[in-house]
Amino acid sequence: MAQDLASLARERGVRYFMVSFTDLFGSQRAKLVPTQAIADMQKDGAGFAGFATWLDLTPAHPDLFAMPDPTSFIQLPWRKEVAWVAADLVMDDKLVGQAPRVVLKKQMAEAAKEGLYVKTGVECEFFLTKPCGTQISDDADRATKSCYDQQALMRRYDVIAEICDHMLELGWKPYQNDHEDANGQWEMNWDFDDSLITADRHAFFKFMAKSIAEKHGLRATFMPKPFLGLTGTGCHAHISVWDQAGKTNMFYDPSDEIGLSKQGYNFLGGIMRHAESLSAITNPTVNSYKRINAPRTVSGATWAPNTVTWTGNNRTHMVRVPGKGRFELRLPDGAANPYLLQAVIIAAGLNGIHKKADPGKRLDIDMYQLGHTVTDAPRLPLNLLDALRNFEKDTELKQALGEEFSAAYIKMKTQEWNSYASHLTEWERDNTLDI
Repeated sequence: MAQDLASLARERGVRYFMVSFTDLFGSQRAKLVPTQAIADMQKDGAGFAGFATWLDLTPAHPDLFAMPDPTSFIQLPWRKEVAWVAADLVMDDKLVGQAPRVVLKKQMAEAAKEGLYVKTGVECEFFLTKPCGTQISDDADRATKSCYDQQALMRRYDVIAEICDHMLELGWKPYQNDHEDANGQWEMNWDFDDSLITADRHAFFKFMAKSIAEKHGLRATFMPKPFLGLTGTGCHAHISVWDQAGKTNMFYDPSDEIGLSKQGYNFLGGIMRHAESLSAITNPTVNSYKRINAPRTVSGATWAPNTVTWTGNNRTHMVRVPGKGRFELRLPDGAANPYLLQAVIIAAGLNGIHKKADPGKRLDIDMYQLGHTVTDAPRLPLNLLDALRNFEKDTELKQALGEEFSAAYIKMKTQEWNSYASHLTEWERDNTLDI
């Protein structure tokens, strides 16, 4: 039986609920619902006008209802009278096929049919900037190699520790926080879990990091490449697949050199097979391609891939296998939609299992130094339009994710690209005004 949100509110002293959903562009939308009304919302949903969000809907569409999922309940540690609940979208009494959380749950159900249970973790990176967003928050953070900078970490201790304290309180089992490779950049890690739990926590983490930064007069941004010359913001995903009980790691084979089972290699093969098209989802913005196709940064490395290759414990490839029974996809960036990121990983991986896909040759070279010698590996898309065109051609991936979602995503993201392409930039003025 579903948890009664009204009873939970009385037990926890909650006065308001944020009934929240994430749209196609990763924007989080919410209504603030008083506890006295939450029983009705749990039964009938909170009403939204779909056209007012980034969904492929018109002003003429019927009301969109966000049905709160009580299993996602999170009491805001910094404002305990408020609770956040993720919602699934319904229209005309049917689940909305383009809604990202619905897309993910469909993929989880497909995995369950195979007796599989996907567990994932994400490495959330972000910048702390001044409120304007165009300058990092700490003027003293100027080191060429600023990764793990101890002094810079302590200068932002109040913000990072407050976020980590909240994760500890919520039971997420956070285990490390660090100053990342770029000046002003941070990474925070917590334990892996069921892919839906990870996606809900990922969505909430972005909300929490922004809220705590604002509390301290700063801004947290997950933009992939906010500063040219500095390392971009990734969102590496760690993936393992277990039996339905979640007890036996189906990716693990102790007899294999790097500890991957045949099924694990096939799942990885699916990721490799669809990499050029799934990048439209893992790297969903115009700015994303300034990260994965970036020249060397001031630190000496971009830490981002630009070629579809995989390896063992080597960070210069798109996929690495850092430990037995799992692998790390280093392609996604900070703009990735928390739900679609998980969904496309499962969809591509299951396709790989069905097709018994071979991930191809393992490469153990330094791709940043010797990548030019690799001539038989596909290059990742140069821009969002190329990625969208790849996705549009990928019939298998589109069908797996659902035609309603795929059509809506391609349409909305192509409109975004067209808006960008019609924008007059300073570069154009600087380079072509006198032609």
